[in-house]
Amino acid sequence: MGKVIGKAVTRVEDMRLLTGQGKYIDDIGTPAQTFQAAILRSSSPHANLVSIDTAEAEKVSGVKAVITGEQVKKYLDPFSVGVSAPVHYYPIAVDKVRYVGEPVAVVVAKSRYIAEDAMERIKVKYEALPPVIDIEGSMEEDAPILHENVGSNVANHRTFHYGRVDQAFEEADRVIKHKYLFPKYTATPVETYGIIANYESSENQYTVHANFHGPFVIQAIMAQALKIPSNKLRIIVPKDIGGSYGIKAGTFPYMVLLSVASRIAGCPVKWIEDRQEHLSASSSGTDRVTYIEAAVKNNGKVTGLRMKMIDNVGAYIRAPEPACLYRTHANSTGAYDIPNLHIDAYAIMTNKLPTGLIRGYGGQELYFPLERIMQRVAFELNLDPADVMRENLIKKEQFPYKTASGGMYDSGDYMKGFELALKTGKYEEFRKKQEKARKEGKILGVGLACIVEPSGSNMGYITVALTPEERAKSLPKSGCSEAATVSMDPMGSVNVRISTTPSGQGHETVAAQIVSEVLSIPADKIKVVAELDTSTSAWSIASGSYSSRFASLGSSAVFYAAHKVKDKLMKIASHQMKVSESELELRDGAFYEKNDPTKKYALKRAAGSAHWNPLSLPEGMEPGIYETYYYSVKAAEPPDENDLINSSVTYGFVADLVTVEIDPDTGEVRILDYVTIHDAGKLLNPLIVDGQIFGGLAHGLGGALYEELVYDNKGQLLTGSFMDYLCPTAPEIPNVTIKHIETPSPMTPLGAKGLGEGNTMSAPVAVANAVSDALTPYLVEIDTLPLSPNRIWTLLNQAKQNKNKEVTV
Repeated sequence: MGKVIGKAVTRVEDMRLLTGQGKYIDDIGTPAQTFQAAILRSSSPHANLVSIDTAEAEKVSGVKAVITGEQVKKYLDPFSVGVSAPVHYYPIAVDKVRYVGEPVAVVVAKSRYIAEDAMERIKVKYEALPPVIDIEGSMEEDAPILHENVGSNVANHRTFHYGRVDQAFEEADRVIKHKYLFPKYTATPVETYGIIANYESSENQYTVHANFHGPFVIQAIMAQALKIPSNKLRIIVPKDIGGSYGIKAGTFPYMVLLSVASRIAGCPVKWIEDRQEHLSASSSGTDRVTYIEAAVKNNGKVTGLRMKMIDNVGAYIRAPEPACLYRTHANSTGAYDIPNLHIDAYAIMTNKLPTGLIRGYGGQELYFPLERIMQRVAFELNLDPADVMRENLIKKEQFPYKTASGGMYDSGDYMKGFELALKTGKYEEFRKKQEKARKEGKILGVGLACIVEPSGSNMGYITVALTPEERAKSLPKSGCSEAATVSMDPMGSVNVRISTTPSGQGHETVAAQIVSEVLSIPADKIKVVAELDTSTSAWSIASGSYSSRFASLGSSAVFYAAHKVKDKLMKIASHQMKVSESELELRDGAFYEKNDPTKKYALKRAAGSAHWNPLSLPEGMEPGIYETYYYSVKAAEPPDENDLINSSVTYGFVADLVTVEIDPDTGEVRILDYVTIHDAGKLLNPLIVDGQIFGGLAHGLGGALYEELVYDNKGQLLTGSFMDYLCPTAPEIPNVTIKHIETPSPMTPLGAKGLGEGNTMSAPVAVANAVSDALTPYLVEIDTLPLSPNRIWTLLNQAKQNKNKEVTV
């Protein structure tokens, strides 16, 4: 068989997807007498619910039930949250509404058409309250309060002090600081949320089919809210999910809502979200205000950082938030050797859509101010940005590198990757071209960004939201477990069951590659089962598709499960051939004696013995070939008493170089070239790797140039359709050059690190740095996104009117 891991194998999933044979949530069969649901949503951003009159809606022929928050509340407890603030969050408004799009009532009817028609007859009386939209405005003393029992709009506040921060600033030659605002934007998968919920009264059990991708710790949160034992909530995820990018973690409130609707209506209930609902009421990333200060030496060396980060989690802080605030805690200093760090972290609530996981969650918000301040250091010290980055990058000999906040970077050669980006993008040549172009009135710029890509989240990172004293009152949280099962049938064919709920990343292909190589059998004899069923699958609270965890964790579980199968088959062959295991080798689907290759024992025969002739097995061996492996990493420990936390298992590296030209008449930013260099350790399938990079880059470019969930000052969503919420499409994607270096991770058996979120995190700031560089003659500072033509045109005109004065967005 030879080597299969690391080959650019075509995805096995593509045949069924391209021929229309994929099985998504809307394709699966529904139970008999399944009714359809439509959800009435709030048109007010902040109001008391005075009354909800459902009488006329209930009269519509075909309507099974009209359900309000007061009815739902009888069957639910509020969702538990990972902070100490007593935020009471239900999947439907109970006493007041807190964002436009919040569910107010659910109509269950024979068809979606009937449900929609009946929904229009529901009369809701609101008592308007003043909304709060601005992040910093929500923290003012006279700000409207969203949750009266909390007493403020601050859901979480922690401060962290690592190293000798004050000393670093006292000894600095310069202190360079600025304020940056990262916008609220989302993911827009082709397939929206979908749920089929069925309450089985005889079992007091809920069975929910949904395109939920995890993390499955939320299964326990859902069961707790439903006031049932967790084994009474069966969640089944179909094998195909039409994209997610993290956002389908946000299906869980609707899974609970539709479950209760099924119980009240007395029938199975199906709901497929439409696009308007998705944009207004699903989930999004956080918008963040960051105040950042850098203690700097005259040569550009940064010795300390102070960051005040204020994350807007929307109307409710809901699981797994405050993930966006703390997931990158261990890599807060990015790819730079900065030993002293102070963080003042806030999660605040406003009258906007609640937030959650989104591709790169927390990373784009972190790297935008961090990489912008590095460029500002260069600007204020009259240095080349590339030289400042060289001065600060972690050196090869420093690995494994421990960050100020406790992260353990497993491996890397950041300088090699960065220099490759400069060489590939012809940095020095472009600088000369730029100088000449400026004399001709053209506006060209080059942007650089170096980021660390964390993957395989340590479940303990979220407890950094609590103080050490608060953490001590409960069991420690740690780990990053993932499970896989490999079985072999009597004919020698293999089934692999994974619990990583893929949403298009190619997990089935890579899992088959790993098992093919370990067991030395063709991949076409291997069937990978990607559905997850919490009642029958091997899974853990960490299971799911998020945090780029498949390459580091999912693949490792598959690898070790396959080895358990191999070891058992080896024992059978050794027993049958009457030689020691050390004298055997597995190749080409058979066990061979090393000293006499003419003697062999087919793998298929060994499997057959385990099924057909169990009495022939070695003494004490169980029949059958069915092995499960749960994988975790020792480095994923709980935070310590000093708030040090290794919040991820592996850490990749990305170096980007982007060149742009700005039209002075329209303000349009045109990307000329994009170079991205990746170190994801050992590449398991280069073809899939590059596909993931392109996808992450498209999402990152959307955040840089197009995408934003915009609310007016009255709390109304202004970007509720694709007419207003702009996403990049194929013509907007620039010329991209992808290159790789490989520094295998010592943390994983295959040396792989996670990949796929890197450019989502790096592209927004790389483009911002390029635009800022282009506008240097105009003294324009880019401190927010997206960089729309209107925004750039305004900046240019302000700059022309305010010569020699710095202009910011």
